[in-house]
Amino acid sequence: MYDTEEYEYEAILQRMLDDVPDDMDKRPGSVIYDALAPAAAEMAQMYINMSAGDDMYYADTASGEYLSRRTAEFGVNREPATFAVRQATFQDNAGNAMDVPIGSRFFIEDINYVVTEKITTGLFKIRSETAGAIGNAPFGSMLAVDYVNNLSTAVLGELLVPGEDEESDELLRERYFTEINEQPFGGNVADYRQKIRALDGVASVKITPVWQGGGTVKATIMATNYIPPSTALVAQVQEIVDPIPFAGQGIGLAPIGHTVTITGVSWLTINISSTLTLAPETTIGQVQQDIEDAIDAYFLALRQTWETDAPLIIRVAQIEARILTVSGVVDVMGTQLNGSTENLSLTVDQVPQKGTVTLSE
Repeated sequence: MYDTEEYEYEAILQRMLDDVPDDMDKRPGSVIYDALAPAAAEMAQMYINMSAGDDMYYADTASGEYLSRRTAEFGVNREPATFAVRQATFQDNAGNAMDVPIGSRFFIEDINYVVTEKITTGLFKIRSETAGAIGNAPFGSMLAVDYVNNLSTAVLGELLVPGEDEESDELLRERYFTEINEQPFGGNVADYRQKIRALDGVASVKITPVWQGGGTVKATIMATNYIPPSTALVAQVQEIVDPIPFAGQGIGLAPIGHTVTITGVSWLTINISSTLTLAPETTIGQVQQDIEDAIDAYFLALRQTWETDAPLIIRVAQIEARILTVSGVVDVMGTQLNGSTENLSLTVDQVPQKGTVTLSE
């Protein structure tokens, strides 16, 4: 609103000078000029700030706290960072599985974890004390923060419920417009999608209504970081949405009369082979990792669109196009996906995972 030329410093100063009688000295360096110039600069900065303030008022241009406040007016609140839930095993000095006290703490790579629940002897659920995706990454031996009698080894293992970073501006904005425009109500598809996607550890969800007749709903989920969910996460979402012992009774988020089954996507491993023409003095070993990284990025992009685009199709041309972006690759031909030169179609509940990548000249 205020970013046109008439609100720039030079234009403001000239208008101020035009209001001064012409029989007075208005040249640069004169008393009048030097008195008006700082005021014109302040006014120009004021208009810049006012223009920026306009951007902070609208949801499509706001950011940070201003976007959070805008979306909250419509009941859409920024999702906070969540804590990763992991699995850990503990052994005593004789190498036998042993129990540790609930609440005992351990650390690995400067991240602390606290024991929250026993699964079985020597196997426990532990939760990161640091919120966010940082708690998803470490694996291996942990050290005890507090002494645990007779404990020999503590090993951090499977990721059960991924931790998530605080919702970004772009994701919040997208969710805001989706929730405003989709009009969720009383157990319709939009209602299920929004409520399940908002649960900890869930990145995407696909709803299949009346999948086994009237009143039945299947919700297929993908975990944070766009990977298949663990069985623990599937069970957790099932408990929240429609607990199995009380299916259809409206005990969870699902309306009375709706029986909801929560499932997760599964990996389809894709082995890839291609014949390359390389630049002079370039070897397969020099481009192998870059090509694998490019394929990983393609598969991740597909997984991010799974909610709206499933069933996914892995296209040979897309893989070859990405291989050609790698420095040192002149040409690529004969690409095969799991032994076939055709595009590979996945089922609705499958997402791609890179297998072996075999390159030849």
